[in-house]
Amino acid sequence: MAGAGLTAALLRLVAVLVIACPCALGLATPTAVMVGTGRGAEAGILFRSAEALELAGGLRTVVLDKTGTVTSGVPEVAEVVPGPGVPAERLLSLAAAAERGSEHPLAAAVVREAARRGLPLGEPEALRAHPGEGIAASVAGAGVAVGSARFLAGRGIDLAPLAAAAERLESAAHTLLWVELDGALGGLLAVRDAVRPGAAEAVGALRALGLDLLLLSGDRAPVAEAVAREVGIPGALAEVLPGGKVAEIERLQRAGRGPVAMVGDGVNDAPALARAEVGIALASGADIAREAADVTLLHADLRDVPRAVALSRATLRTIRQNLFWAFFYNVLLLPVAAGALHPVTALPAVLRDLHPALAALAMAASSLTVVGNSLRLRRAEIGGRRGGGRGYDRRGTRR
Repeated sequence: MAGAGLTAALLRLVAVLVIACPCALGLATPTAVMVGTGRGAEAGILFRSAEALELAGGLRTVVLDKTGTVTSGVPEVAEVVPGPGVPAERLLSLAAAAERGSEHPLAAAVVREAARRGLPLGEPEALRAHPGEGIAASVAGAGVAVGSARFLAGRGIDLAPLAAAAERLESAAHTLLWVELDGALGGLLAVRDAVRPGAAEAVGALRALGLDLLLLSGDRAPVAEAVAREVGIPGALAEVLPGGKVAEIERLQRAGRGPVAMVGDGVNDAPALARAEVGIALASGADIAREAADVTLLHADLRDVPRAVALSRATLRTIRQNLFWAFFYNVLLLPVAAGALHPVTALPAVLRDLHPALAALAMAASSLTVVGNSLRLRRAEIGGRRGGGRGYDRRGTRR
């Protein structure tokens, strides 16, 4: 470098400083995240933070709540099975009167069915709620209890007379409400909650992305397993009390099946949504569930769950591409700016000794490359949300 002169040295110094400026590196991640979250918002998928967008791409297990999430959350009474010597109308009327004091969706279904049949509903007295199990009250002088088989069995009620009917109904994915009347078995009510449209398609898309799936439900195992089979989920966690959902998420995390996503909509899903690495709530659900979640699905469409995962993976892939291009420009041009090509006399002088103006142009080009690559996410067709697009494969690559 001897004899190069002060002017040449200063020009080379400025060129090196311009090339070394990490503008593209600083833009690589924020631009991709910004475009990715904006693309999600266009599709009705709201990520509350950049961290949520990034974590969704690394999920291994997705746990879906059954009632109100995989199913529509608007159950209907499908069959009334009275016990020995109990008129069906009396069974339904007394059960509905007791359930008037409950806000549970199953209770609302019983009340609606009694109203549809024009049955009289008395006022419940001495109402006692047992969370996750059932409710007990006095109606028109009769002792009434409505709840799970475990709840009535714990009260000393013999369920054997209706065991065969219960097995038949549970195998058909009906949730059972057992009814006690004056200390004896009054009968049971079979409630059916239809599977949410698109649930099976969403499950298929999640499995295609290579994710493990589990159905979480407070129902008995036969009911939960029947719903899981209907939508294609390979496993179900049944008879989980509201307070036990967090424990199930933690158990999966300790077993090495994380990162875990929890998909739910109800008040009792909120702790599990907060505990999972990524909580996903339906906008149609409870306010507290949306507050606890990292991702909110505005369309209440389960098919948006695989779309969110695919978008996250595409965003992470774009970030890696951006970082590559940012490093590529620096690694390639820093030696040139420092004079590595100066001895190569066959090259034009403008290339042998990189002028600061050209260095600035090169760094502007690197930033534009990063921004342009990030903007490609705006054209992402997330599993068909935008005009029936091609979607993504398990790596989040466009097909």
